[in-house]
Amino acid sequence: MEAEITIEYADVKDAEAVAKAVSPDNLKTPSGLSVKTARKRNKVFTQIKCQTKLPTFIATIDDFLFCVSVAEKTLLATKNLNDGS
Repeated sequence: MEAEITIEYADVKDAEAVAKAVSPDNLKTPSGLSVKTARKRNKVFTQIKCQTKLPTFIATIDDFLFCVSVAEKTLLATKNLNDGS
């Protein structure tokens, strides 16, 4: 099973911040599972490959999207703090 996820951001800095936040997942995966994330311009590309069970594949996608959501919320909170200074 394989999934390719592309997320587009308003600017390169946002894409870079999110890609860096989720890229540790590139290293920590169990056998039979791989997660590769890269940024190109203002887009973050992630490829998830799973050679195990469907629930593992679904959970990995869910975990990845949760991590992206947390990164985006953190980025937004940081921007709001900086705008308020």
